[in-house]
Formats: sequence, structure tokens, C-alpha cells
Amino acid sequence: MEFSIFTIVLLCLAFFVAGFIDSIAGGGGLITLPSLLFAGIPPQFALGTNKLASTFGTGTAVFNFVRSKKVNWKVIAFGIAFSLGGSFIGSQTVMIFNQEIVGKIIVFMLPLGVVAVLIPRKGIISGIELTRKDLLLKIPLICLIIGFYDGFFGPGTGSFLTLSFFFFTRMKLIDATANAKVFNLMSNVGGLTAFILGSKVLFLLAIPIAVANMAGNFLGSRLAIKRGEGVIRVFLIFAFVMLLVSLVWKYYF
Repeated sequence: MEFSIFTIVLLCLAFFVAGFIDSIAGGGGLITLPSLLFAGIPPQFALGTNKLASTFGTGTAVFNFVRSKKVNWKVIAFGIAFSLGGSFIGSQTVMIFNQEIVGKIIVFMLPLGVVAVLIPRKGIISGIELTRKDLLLKIPLICLIIGFYDGFFGPGTGSFLTLSFFFFTRMKLIDATANAKVFNLMSNVGGLTAFILGSKVLFLLAIPIAVANMAGNFLGSRLAIKRGEGVIRVFLIFAFVMLLVSLVWKYYF
């Protein structure tokens, strides 16, 4: 597929803004994936191309968490294979469907990402020792199910992982967030591998938008914004609604 310079620039701008928002309030995928669809990219190629860009963007956040020693490698060891495997299977599954059907599925599932992003997390405090049941059953099951979701669709995966770890294993919120980022990166890698094997990644487009997404993540995480999250969430939802209305019109009418 060929794209005009104007289209590439607009997509880079969208991915930069999404990365900036994602690093502060989460939910950047609610802008990136619809933007690719709106640009006329077939759904499965949009999923694969978005997966490459989000892999690099998530990797930026993981680097910060690892450097600050917030990642529990014991937890990672029990769930990493399930995140990779679940996402790989999810991506393989979505490639079975017809492109038009995939477009409708994506539009139908986008509100799920909004739910994950909007659930309040500020002020939530937890944190108890993880049990054997947590390590051997809950964490692998959470990683497998949400890994499949990430491979099949994507937006909201980090939020779903964070909330699942917090509510089902009672991790501290900061620990749940850090571990979720690592698992999100692993599920991105698993899904990306499937999309690359299925030749569903537009590399010439994916590389510049990945760089833009990383830049947005980097700048957003460097800015110590303490009171701007509410405004950013309003902007995110406004942009999402505009894109969603356009996509509903495209795939359902």
C-alpha cells in the first residue's frame, strides 16, 4: 500500500498525541487504531501495524519501570509465557476472519477499551503477599485471557492487566502497573510475531509512527503533570467519540 506524505504526517501526529496521552492517563490505543482505520488501512493490517508501534511505545514505559526497580520478576516468570502465547493465538484468530467482519468487530469492541481507561484508580491502596494460588493460577490465567484480548484487539490491555492484578491478587497499584507494562510488552511481542508471520504489518508506515509514539511516551512521562490528567482524559474521549462515529458510519452503513 502507498500513502501520501500528508497521510503519514497526520498519522505520526496522531501516534505522538496518543503516546503522550498514554503515558499520563492511559488509553492511547483508543486513538491509534481508529486513526489507522480512518486512513483507509484494512482492519487486519491496521491491527498488525498498530501492534508494531505499540510494542516500541510500551517498551519505552517498561524501560522506566525496570530502571526504577518496580518490576517483580517472580511475578513476570509465572505469567510471561501465557502473555506471549495468548496474544499469539489471539492474533492468529483475528486473521481468520474476513476484513469487513474484523472492521465491525473492532468498532464493536472499542468501547471496552474506554471502560478500562475510565475506571478510577487514584487513591486505591492495597498490597499483600502473593500466595501460591496467585502465582500458579491467577496470574497465568489473567495473562492468558488478556493476552488473547491484546492479540485479537488491543486498546485498554494495560488498564485491564493493572486492574486485574489489583483486584484479584491485591498487588499495590504501582506494582500492578509496573508488572502490567511488562506483560503488555510481552503480549505485544506475541501478537506482533503472529502479524509479521501473516504478512499483516506495513513496515514503511509502522516505523515512522512507532518513532512518533515513542517520542510522545517519552515527553509525556518526563512532564510531571499532576493535575492535567482529567483534562487529558476529556480530550481522549472527545477524540475517541469523533473517530468512533466515523468508523461506525464506515463499517455499519
